[in-house]
Amino acid sequence: MRTPAVLVTLVLAAAASIHVQTAAAPRAPGAAPRRAAAAAPARTPADTARPGSAKKESAMSFRLSSGAFAPLGAIPKRHTCDGEDLSPPLSWTGAPAGTKSFALVVDDPDAPDPAAPRMIWVHWVIYDLPVTATALPEGVATKDLPHGTLEGLNDWHKPGWRGPCPPVGRHRYFHRLYALDIVLPDLHRPTRAALEKAMAGHVLAKAELVGTYLSAR
Repeated sequence: MRTPAVLVTLVLAAAASIHVQTAAAPRAPGAAPRRAAAAAPARTPADTARPGSAKKESAMSFRLSSGAFAPLGAIPKRHTCDGEDLSPPLSWTGAPAGTKSFALVVDDPDAPDPAAPRMIWVHWVIYDLPVTATALPEGVATKDLPHGTLEGLNDWHKPGWRGPCPPVGRHRYFHRLYALDIVLPDLHRPTRAALEKAMAGHVLAKAELVGTYLSAR
């Protein structure tokens, strides 16, 4: 039989063991104290530049339109190779602050067949449109472009407008107007690719108008 002294010693030893285990036990992952200490997610530049900033609103207000066709509407025959092949009338509003010039590119991403497109065919390249310009009239000739405006080459290797002339199917024609923060130097009849390279880093906003055409041929 154990004596009272021995029993007291055993009880004290057990209590000490329980105290040590409780103090040394690791905190379980996700325990309340750890959650309370977690920092809030850091804000990124995207978080502070929501669509509502003055710059974003200005870019969104930049619009390109035509009196000849509605967005995604059919381009009239008179503006194509099946008709008089006149450039369509274009007008724009809402250029952002800081705009120094405009550039215009018209192309067809559905060439040669919308069911199996293989290339982007360029119809018109214009740059250094003055910041004071707000429109281009129908059938505008090179000599009648706003003062200072320069032209690049279309995919017929010619300056000026060449209208839709799809061999098959209904094609889309993207009219893109760029607001630039510079006036470009004379690029000597650039292709679309050369113009886009020169514009890189200088585009403040882009306005886009898409028309379609299905040849009657």
